[in-house]
Amino acid sequence: MTSGQHFLALPGAEGKPAARLTGVVPLGGGVPLGARAETPHVLYVRFHPVPPEDVYQGLLTLLGELTPVVEALPPDAALADVRGALRYFGRDAAGLAEIVRVRALARYGVDCTVGVAANPLLARMAAHEAQESQGAQEPGGPGGGRSGRAAGAVRTVPGDPDAVAEFLARKPPIALPGVGPATARTLSAYGLDSAARIAAAPLSTLQRILGVATARRVHVWAHGIDPAPVTPNAPARAMGAEHRFRRDELDPVRRRRALLTLADGLGVRLRTSGQVAAAISVTVRYADRSTTTRTRTLAEPTAHTPALTAAAYALHDALGLQRARVRSVALRVEGLMDAGLAAHQLTFDPADEKSRRLEAAADRARARFGISAVRPAGFLDVA
Repeated sequence: MTSGQHFLALPGAEGKPAARLTGVVPLGGGVPLGARAETPHVLYVRFHPVPPEDVYQGLLTLLGELTPVVEALPPDAALADVRGALRYFGRDAAGLAEIVRVRALARYGVDCTVGVAANPLLARMAAHEAQESQGAQEPGGPGGGRSGRAAGAVRTVPGDPDAVAEFLARKPPIALPGVGPATARTLSAYGLDSAARIAAAPLSTLQRILGVATARRVHVWAHGIDPAPVTPNAPARAMGAEHRFRRDELDPVRRRRALLTLADGLGVRLRTSGQVAAAISVTVRYADRSTTTRTRTLAEPTAHTPALTAAAYALHDALGLQRARVRSVALRVEGLMDAGLAAHQLTFDPADEKSRRLEAAADRARARFGISAVRPAGFLDVA
């Protein structure tokens, strides 16, 4: 065995030499024993471009016209359980998804990509696949001769277990929502480089590789199982904002100014809603429409604008962008919780204390005179 290689025994290979998971794994291994077909009834709706907050609220109301079971996923997505609406409207879930697309375009000029499936996990993956497919076909995409906004689409994953297994079969680990780059690399190092192979691997093997809790989650995800329901009116678990430049931006100073502007706005929104964030992510979209996203867990949950800005700067600088042509930058804060439940490390740094006092004073001024009453010195006007 050479260094860096890992070998696993395939199911049914007892008495045979250990085989590395690079051969063909039967796709049937992805069908859970006793699995039953379930009618697709969950919509994952991704609006594009990212709508302003007031428009986003209107789009949520639009979804509420079809079903009361709507879970907001700001700034540009939502989940809807339309199980109770299928008979009322006399349409299947894909038909309701088309209604959503038509109404969103007619009322707000916003298109959307909709994934339709029997649970939120598969619906997310279906929407992501549809969006990637539309991006590849869009004339204004990479190599295309005409710029334009990507068109929306509806992608349905049938509820039949064999169809689910076929849909998941060749998906890489990173395609499973909840599987990050580090976990995907670890799985691939052991030859588990597709959902089918992860589903076929014994749970005990995954537990040795990933740990008990993570292995259990990844194992059920690889089978297309998601026990999490669509939770209506749930508190937002994340919030975000995006800055689109008027032209492809090469200047790193202007990109940092855009991040400062976004961090300031998110900080105000967090403090106004009495929340703090545990993590922050930066997404950079390039001229060829490709994107890079980096996420960092904050030292402590916070809504303090300087802390959010410093983390955003660090993520941006770590990308090492030299002559990249940047179309937009987006900032997203995640892991939101009630500020009253979050712990704050006391400090004897007078500069930090002064900064927080100034921030509180600025918030009071905004509450009295409007959001634009106080702005950072490097504030960048919205393009």
